[in-house]
Order: sequence, then C-alpha cells, then structure tokens
Amino acid sequence: MNILFVHQNFPGQFPHLARALAGRGHRVLALTAEGNRRPSPVPVAFYRAPAPVSVDPPLTRLYAEVSERGLRAARAARVLRDRDGYRPDLIVGHPGWGETLYLKEVWPEARLLVYAELMYRSTGSDVDFDPEFQRDAFTRRISATARGAHLLQTLVQADAAISPTAFQASTFPAGLRDKISVCHDGIDTDAIRPDPGASFALPGSDVTLHAGEEVLTFVSRSLEPYRGYHSFMRALPAVLAARPRARVVIVGAEGQSYGPPPPSGSWKRIFLDEVRDRIDLSRVHFTGRIARPALTALLQVSRVHCYLSYPFVLSWSLLEAMAAGAMVVGSDTAPLREVIRDGENGRLVNFFDIAGLAAALSAALADPQRFQPCRAQARADMVARYDLNRVCLPRLLEIIECETARAPAPERFPD
Repeated sequence: MNILFVHQNFPGQFPHLARALAGRGHRVLALTAEGNRRPSPVPVAFYRAPAPVSVDPPLTRLYAEVSERGLRAARAARVLRDRDGYRPDLIVGHPGWGETLYLKEVWPEARLLVYAELMYRSTGSDVDFDPEFQRDAFTRRISATARGAHLLQTLVQADAAISPTAFQASTFPAGLRDKISVCHDGIDTDAIRPDPGASFALPGSDVTLHAGEEVLTFVSRSLEPYRGYHSFMRALPAVLAARPRARVVIVGAEGQSYGPPPPSGSWKRIFLDEVRDRIDLSRVHFTGRIARPALTALLQVSRVHCYLSYPFVLSWSLLEAMAAGAMVVGSDTAPLREVIRDGENGRLVNFFDIAGLAAALSAALADPQRFQPCRAQARADMVARYDLNRVCLPRLLEIIECETARAPAPERFPD
C-alpha cells in the first residue's frame, strides 16, 4: 500500500512508525518542507516553503500562513500525482502547519489520518491557566479561538486521527472526538532505563555527576512559564538551603517555544535574576539543549526530576524520566494526572504552591530509599503503557493498517 507522511519537519512524531511501515512492505513516502534536512527513514519529496505572510489584522495572520503552506504542499502533491502517477492509499500528517488542508483536493480517494496534538481553547486550558500572565486576557481568548480554525477544518476533513494522550484528545470538540484514537508515540524503555553506573559530564566544566548522587533535574525545550520554569526557579532557594549537597541541572534553550515572549530579555534571565541573590549559583547548572544520549544519561543520574506544565501537550521528557528511574515531582495539572498517581509512581503538587513544591523536592532528595517504590512503579508503568516496541508501535500499526484497508473510491473530479 502507498502511505504518505506529511510534516514540515519530518520525521517529527513519525520516525519509528514510518520505518516500521516500510519494514512491513508498504511503500512509504514523506512530503516535507524543502529546507528540512533531518535524516529520514523513508524516501522524501519536498514542497517549497512559503515566505512569511504579512496580513492585517493580525488575528487572521496564522490562518493566512497555514493556508499558504497548505497550498504549497498541495501543488507539490499534484506534481507527484501528475508527473509520477503517485496515489497514496493513506495520508498521515500533522495539521499544525496547514500542510494537510488541501490534500483531499488532490487525492480525494485517499484516506486522511491526522495527528491531533492539541486544540487551542480559550478557557480551561493553557490560555487562562496562569493569572500572572493574564494581561489583556480577552484578546488572548479571541486569539486562541482564531488559532484553532485550521485544526478544526482539517479534522472535519479527516477520516481519522491519533492523539498521544486522552487529555490532548479531550481538547477537541466533543462532536469530533469519535474520530480520534488515543495512542502515545512511545518511548524506548530498553534504551531509557535505570543505570546505576550512569554518569553525566556537565558541559563546560570538569564536574561529572554520577547515579546515586544528590541531583535534581529540570528539562524543557525552552525555559518559559508554560513548563513551569518560573515556579521551579522560585522553589530553588528553599531546596538548596535544605539540601546543601544537592546539584541542580536545568536543560533547555533560552527562547520560548509555546507561550508569549517576555517583555524584555529572556524568561530564563528574568526568573534567574529574581532568585539570584538567594541561591548558590555554583550548584545550579544550565546546559542549554543537549543531545539525546546526554539527556538519557542525565535522567539516569537524576535522583529527583521536576516536571511542571500548564494544561498543554505532555512532554516526552516526563515519560523518559520515569522510565530512567528518576523520582518525579510534577504539577497537579490534567496532563500529568493521566500519567502520575500521587504517592504511587510520583508526586503531584499544586503548580502555584512554591513552598509545597520546594518541600516535595527536598523530601525526595533527602530520602531516596523512601521513594524507591515510587521509582520502581514509575518504571513499570512506562514499560506496561508507553513502551515503543511492545505497546505503542504495534497499536499505531494496527490503527494505520485498518484505516488504509477501509479506503473508499469516490468519484474523481478534474482539476
């Protein structure tokens, strides 16, 4: 069967799935932006990425941008059809950047399965979660509603969808949720596992950390409020005072990935400056982003891992920390409640309770033996529910092949 993956930064969420489908004898192709040079497990075709769109009013700018990208992807798809005779049985795509918007106009007979990562909502979500950053809240709510237009349009067109967590699926309108199957992308629990001999060399220093030492970790793509960086930094003075031998390793870039930009400078600098005079900076280490092998080693070294999040997309790093055997202290927010059972496989604390967060982190650092059952249960849960090769990938393959087998043959209309 012909299966086409569409993602502006392929392989994105699909490296294991695309490789596995090709390994099962399907003819797998990916359509991606021309500037994408990430290694691909399958052959790749390119579309010309659009230039930035200048549109007024700003409220419509995102739809203009994604619509233009969708048009570029559709034009490239039509070349594949007319020049090469390519006709996919199934298209699997991420709708976030608009590439899947018009592919049904090129291949109406193909089934379309989209990755339902998150639906923007104006209430009960990331938009209205943190009162500290609720300036001009009405405009933010309107903007969130507008940002969902292309996602709704794509899901209406789609024959089916996959969402990595039940929480993320729940953000979509109730009338569309029947299309969504919940299945996580999966993590390799064979590669990411506890290692009592693990070590991590701190970049730019002669310090090497070892498993068993008092190491507190925090990981985020970017150091910003969406992932609770501000709450974590505000808890550090009490943690470092209570645990004078602890070291803190903070992984993440200085920009922002999801939320709004800071009023000036960077969120990293703003919240570091807020506590700078109350922490021992010789024990707080910022690494920037690090390569995957180094991240795995760091999580294996970590005694306690802090993961905080708005009601938003769940990070792979949380599951990887649990698989690696770290004791996780997380925020009591909807994405985490799906994974962590407080006191059984981790700890949950109120996102805004800085004193409570500091106390939970300090207690877990102080007495690793007390929390060993939590660490063991977290590891067991990751193997049982989120393992890539034994749980998630077989389920994803089943979903994909069932959708392909149901492909209809509607009447084709001329362009």
